Amino acid sequence: MTKLRIVSICPSNTELLDALGLFDQVVGVDDYSDWPAEKVKDLPKLGPDLNINMERLQELQPDLVIASLSVPGMEKNVDRLQELNIPYLVLNPKTIDDIYGDIRTLGAACGVPERAQQLVAELQSKVERIQEKARSIKQAAPKLYWEWWPRPIFTPANANWLTPISDLAGGINLFGDKPGDSYTAEHEEVIERAPDYMFAVWCGVHADKVKTTMITEREGYTAIPAVQNGRVYVLEEGLYCRPSQRLFQGLEELVDLLDPERS
Repeated sequence: MTKLRIVSICPSNTELLDALGLFDQVVGVDDYSDWPAEKVKDLPKLGPDLNINMERLQELQPDLVIASLSVPGMEKNVDRLQELNIPYLVLNPKTIDDIYGDIRTLGAACGVPERAQQLVAELQSKVERIQEKARSIKQAAPKLYWEWWPRPIFTPANANWLTPISDLAGGINLFGDKPGDSYTAEHEEVIERAPDYMFAVWCGVHADKVKTTMITEREGYTAIPAVQNGRVYVLEEGLYCRPSQRLFQGLEELVDLLDPERS
Protein backbone atom coordinates (compact mmCIF):
# COMPACT_ATOMS: atom_id res chain seq x y z
CA MET A 1 0.00 0.00 0.00
CA THR A 2 1.25 3.47 -0.91
CA LYS A 3 2.16 5.52 2.11
CA LEU A 4 0.03 8.57 2.78
CA ARG A 5 1.33 12.06 3.39
CA ILE A 6 -0.43 12.91 6.65
CA VAL A 7 -0.78 16.25 8.44
CA SER A 8 -2.02 16.47 12.02
CA ILE A 9 -3.41 19.75 13.31
CA CYS A 10 -4.11 18.71 16.91
CA PRO A 11 -1.69 17.31 19.52
CA SER A 12 -3.88 14.35 20.49
CA ASN A 13 -4.14 13.30 16.83
CA THR A 14 -0.36 13.47 16.49
CA GLU A 15 -0.01 11.19 19.49
CA LEU A 16 -2.54 8.69 18.14
CA LEU A 17 -0.68 8.54 14.83
CA ASP A 18 2.47 7.61 16.71
CA ALA A 19 0.64 4.90 18.67
CA LEU A 20 -0.55 3.43 15.37
CA GLY A 21 3.00 3.30 13.97
CA LEU A 22 2.22 5.93 11.35
CA PHE A 23 4.61 8.68 12.34
CA ASP A 24 6.92 8.10 9.38
CA GLN A 25 4.04 9.30 7.20
CA VAL A 26 3.47 12.55 9.11
CA VAL A 27 4.77 15.53 7.11
CA GLY A 28 3.52 18.43 9.26
CA VAL A 29 1.90 19.25 12.59
CA ASP A 30 0.39 22.14 14.55
CA ASP A 31 2.60 24.19 16.90
CA TYR A 32 1.27 22.54 20.06
CA SER A 33 2.10 18.99 18.97
CA ASP A 34 5.07 18.33 21.26
CA TRP A 35 4.99 14.56 21.76
CA PRO A 36 6.82 12.39 21.00
CA ALA A 37 9.36 15.19 21.29
CA GLU A 38 12.18 13.50 19.40
CA LYS A 39 9.91 12.88 16.41
CA VAL A 40 8.02 16.18 16.14
CA LYS A 41 10.94 18.54 16.65
CA ASP A 42 12.05 18.52 13.03
CA LEU A 43 8.63 18.52 11.38
CA PRO A 44 7.17 21.64 9.73
CA LYS A 45 4.98 23.56 12.18
CA LEU A 46 1.77 25.01 10.79
CA GLY A 47 0.73 27.42 13.54
CA PRO A 48 -1.35 27.07 16.71
CA ASP A 49 -4.26 24.64 16.51
CA LEU A 50 -6.84 27.44 16.39
CA ASN A 51 -5.00 29.36 13.66
CA ILE A 52 -3.52 26.88 11.21
CA ASN A 53 -1.63 28.33 8.23
CA MET A 54 -3.61 26.71 5.44
CA GLU A 55 -1.32 27.99 2.68
CA ARG A 56 1.66 26.30 4.34
CA LEU A 57 -0.44 23.19 4.85
CA GLN A 58 -1.32 23.08 1.15
CA GLU A 59 2.37 23.32 0.25
CA LEU A 60 2.95 20.03 2.07
CA GLN A 61 0.54 18.34 -0.38
CA PRO A 62 -1.12 16.08 2.19
CA ASP A 63 -3.17 13.07 1.20
CA LEU A 64 -5.01 13.33 4.50
CA VAL A 65 -5.32 15.95 7.23
CA ILE A 66 -6.32 14.72 10.69
CA ALA A 67 -8.43 17.49 12.22
CA SER A 68 -10.21 17.70 15.56
CA LEU A 69 -13.08 19.39 17.35
CA SER A 70 -11.75 18.57 20.81
CA VAL A 71 -11.01 22.24 21.48
CA PRO A 72 -13.67 24.94 20.95
CA GLY A 73 -12.88 27.03 17.88
CA MET A 74 -11.36 24.29 15.72
CA GLU A 75 -14.47 24.27 13.54
CA LYS A 76 -12.96 26.97 11.35
CA ASN A 77 -10.08 24.65 10.43
CA VAL A 78 -12.54 22.07 9.18
CA ASP A 79 -14.46 24.72 7.23
CA ARG A 80 -11.25 25.87 5.51
CA LEU A 81 -10.17 22.32 4.67
CA GLN A 82 -13.56 21.78 3.07
CA GLU A 83 -13.35 25.05 1.14
CA LEU A 84 -9.90 24.14 -0.16
CA ASN A 85 -11.01 20.61 -1.06
CA ILE A 86 -8.26 19.05 1.04
CA PRO A 87 -9.00 15.47 2.16
CA TYR A 88 -9.53 15.39 5.92
CA LEU A 89 -10.78 13.31 8.82
CA VAL A 90 -12.35 14.93 11.89
CA LEU A 91 -12.08 13.41 15.37
CA ASN A 92 -14.26 14.69 18.21
CA PRO A 93 -13.94 12.40 21.24
CA LYS A 94 -15.70 13.14 24.51
CA THR A 95 -15.58 9.79 26.28
CA ILE A 96 -13.20 6.85 26.68
CA ASP A 97 -15.33 4.84 24.24
CA ASP A 98 -15.09 7.71 21.76
CA ILE A 99 -11.30 7.50 21.95
CA TYR A 100 -11.45 3.77 21.21
CA GLY A 101 -13.72 4.56 18.26
CA ASP A 102 -11.40 7.27 16.98
CA ILE A 103 -8.45 4.90 17.06
CA ARG A 104 -10.40 2.41 14.92
CA THR A 105 -11.54 5.18 12.55
CA LEU A 106 -8.03 6.56 12.19
CA GLY A 107 -6.56 3.09 11.69
CA ALA A 108 -9.07 2.29 8.96
CA ALA A 109 -8.49 5.60 7.17
CA CYS A 110 -4.73 5.08 7.19
CA GLY A 111 -4.73 1.40 6.23
CA VAL A 112 -3.80 -0.13 9.59
CA PRO A 113 -7.11 -1.45 10.99
CA GLU A 114 -5.48 -4.47 12.64
CA ARG A 115 -2.99 -2.33 14.52
CA ALA A 116 -5.85 -0.06 15.61
CA GLN A 117 -7.83 -2.96 17.00
CA GLN A 118 -4.73 -4.25 18.79
CA LEU A 119 -4.12 -0.82 20.34
CA VAL A 120 -7.74 -0.60 21.53
CA ALA A 121 -7.47 -4.05 23.10
CA GLU A 122 -4.23 -3.04 24.86
CA LEU A 123 -5.83 0.11 26.27
CA GLN A 124 -8.96 -1.75 27.38
CA SER A 125 -6.82 -4.31 29.21
CA LYS A 126 -4.90 -1.50 30.86
CA VAL A 127 -8.14 0.10 32.05
CA GLU A 128 -9.29 -3.21 33.53
CA ARG A 129 -6.02 -3.56 35.45
CA ILE A 130 -6.25 0.01 36.70
CA GLN A 131 -9.86 -0.49 37.79
CA GLU A 132 -8.87 -3.52 39.83
CA LYS A 133 -6.15 -1.51 41.51
CA ALA A 134 -8.57 1.37 42.22
CA ARG A 135 -11.10 -1.03 43.75
CA SER A 136 -8.43 -2.38 46.11
CA ILE A 137 -7.96 1.09 47.62
CA LYS A 138 -10.37 1.21 50.54
CA GLN A 139 -11.67 4.75 50.88
CA ALA A 140 -14.74 6.82 50.15
CA ALA A 141 -14.60 8.25 46.63
CA PRO A 142 -12.70 11.56 46.89
CA LYS A 143 -13.98 14.67 45.13
CA LEU A 144 -11.55 15.77 42.41
CA TYR A 145 -11.35 19.34 41.16
CA TRP A 146 -9.73 19.71 37.74
CA GLU A 147 -8.73 23.19 36.62
CA TRP A 148 -8.18 23.69 32.90
CA TRP A 149 -7.79 27.45 33.14
CA PRO A 150 -7.64 29.91 36.06
CA ARG A 151 -9.19 33.16 34.76
CA PRO A 152 -12.03 32.55 34.31
CA ILE A 153 -12.11 29.10 35.83
CA PHE A 154 -12.70 26.40 33.23
CA THR A 155 -13.24 22.91 34.54
CA PRO A 156 -14.43 19.68 32.87
CA ALA A 157 -18.14 18.93 33.08
CA ASN A 158 -20.11 15.74 32.55
CA ALA A 159 -19.50 15.20 28.83
CA ASN A 160 -15.70 15.16 29.06
CA TRP A 161 -13.30 12.27 29.40
CA LEU A 162 -12.08 13.50 32.80
CA THR A 163 -15.41 12.51 34.32
CA PRO A 164 -14.98 8.79 33.49
CA ILE A 165 -11.24 9.07 34.18
CA SER A 166 -12.09 10.30 37.68
CA ASP A 167 -14.58 7.45 38.13
CA LEU A 168 -12.13 4.79 36.92
CA ALA A 169 -9.53 6.07 39.38
CA GLY A 170 -12.03 5.75 42.23
CA GLY A 171 -12.90 9.43 42.51
CA ILE A 172 -15.63 11.85 41.45
CA ASN A 173 -15.23 14.81 39.10
CA LEU A 174 -16.23 17.80 41.25
CA PHE A 175 -18.29 19.37 38.44
CA GLY A 176 -19.31 16.14 36.73
CA ASP A 177 -22.95 16.98 37.46
CA LYS A 178 -22.80 19.96 35.11
CA PRO A 179 -23.99 19.39 31.52
CA GLY A 180 -21.73 19.77 28.51
CA ASP A 181 -17.98 19.47 27.98
CA SER A 182 -16.84 22.22 30.31
CA TYR A 183 -18.13 24.53 33.00
CA THR A 184 -17.15 28.06 33.94
CA ALA A 185 -17.07 27.98 37.73
CA GLU A 186 -16.94 30.71 40.34
CA HIS A 187 -14.44 30.55 43.20
CA GLU A 188 -17.33 30.39 45.66
CA GLU A 189 -18.59 27.21 44.00
CA VAL A 190 -15.20 25.54 44.26
CA ILE A 191 -14.98 26.44 47.95
CA GLU A 192 -18.53 25.32 48.65
CA ARG A 193 -18.06 21.94 46.94
CA ALA A 194 -15.00 21.27 49.13
CA PRO A 195 -12.82 19.09 46.88
CA ASP A 196 -10.51 16.52 48.47
CA TYR A 197 -7.95 16.91 45.68
CA MET A 198 -7.20 19.81 43.35
CA PHE A 199 -5.38 19.36 40.05
CA ALA A 200 -4.01 22.19 37.92
CA VAL A 201 -3.85 21.00 34.30
CA TRP A 202 -3.79 24.32 32.50
CA CYS A 203 -4.21 23.64 28.80
CA GLY A 204 -1.12 24.46 26.77
CA VAL A 205 0.91 25.43 29.86
CA HIS A 206 3.85 23.27 30.95
CA ALA A 207 3.69 22.08 34.54
CA ASP A 208 6.95 23.82 35.45
CA LYS A 209 5.28 27.17 34.72
CA VAL A 210 2.56 26.61 37.33
CA LYS A 211 2.92 26.71 41.11
CA THR A 212 0.45 25.25 43.60
CA THR A 213 0.46 28.59 45.43
CA MET A 214 -1.36 30.06 42.43
CA ILE A 215 -4.32 28.06 43.70
CA THR A 216 -3.78 27.70 47.44
CA GLU A 217 -3.32 31.44 48.04
CA ARG A 218 -6.66 32.42 46.51
CA GLU A 219 -9.05 34.15 48.86
CA GLY A 220 -11.13 31.67 50.82
CA TYR A 221 -9.32 28.57 49.57
CA THR A 222 -7.81 27.76 52.96
CA ALA A 223 -11.25 26.34 53.85
CA ILE A 224 -10.95 23.65 51.15
CA PRO A 225 -9.98 20.15 52.41
CA ALA A 226 -7.51 19.69 49.53
CA VAL A 227 -5.64 22.81 50.58
CA GLN A 228 -5.76 21.94 54.27
CA ASN A 229 -4.39 18.44 53.62
CA GLY A 230 -1.70 19.39 51.10
CA ARG A 231 -3.45 17.70 48.21
CA VAL A 232 -3.10 20.37 45.55
CA TYR A 233 -1.06 19.19 42.56
CA VAL A 234 0.21 20.54 39.28
CA LEU A 235 -0.01 17.71 36.74
CA GLU A 236 1.30 17.34 33.20
CA GLU A 237 -1.57 18.63 31.11
CA GLY A 238 -0.61 16.36 28.21
CA LEU A 239 -1.67 13.36 30.28
CA TYR A 240 -5.14 14.72 31.09
CA CYS A 241 -6.15 17.33 28.51
CA ARG A 242 -5.53 15.34 25.33
CA PRO A 243 -7.77 12.46 24.22
CA SER A 244 -5.01 10.10 23.11
CA GLN A 245 -3.35 6.95 24.44
CA ARG A 246 -1.41 9.12 26.90
CA LEU A 247 -4.65 9.78 28.78
CA PHE A 248 -4.48 6.18 29.98
CA GLN A 249 -1.00 6.81 31.36
CA GLY A 250 -2.50 9.76 33.21
CA LEU A 251 -5.22 7.49 34.59
CA GLU A 252 -2.60 5.09 35.91
CA GLU A 253 -0.69 7.90 37.61
CA LEU A 254 -3.93 9.31 39.04
CA VAL A 255 -4.78 6.04 40.79
CA ASP A 256 -1.37 6.06 42.48
CA LEU A 257 -1.87 9.68 43.49
CA LEU A 258 -5.22 8.92 45.12
CA ASP A 259 -3.88 6.00 47.15
CA PRO A 260 -4.00 7.14 50.80
CA GLU A 261 -1.19 4.71 51.57
CA ARG A 262 1.25 6.38 49.17
CA SER A 263 4.31 7.78 50.86
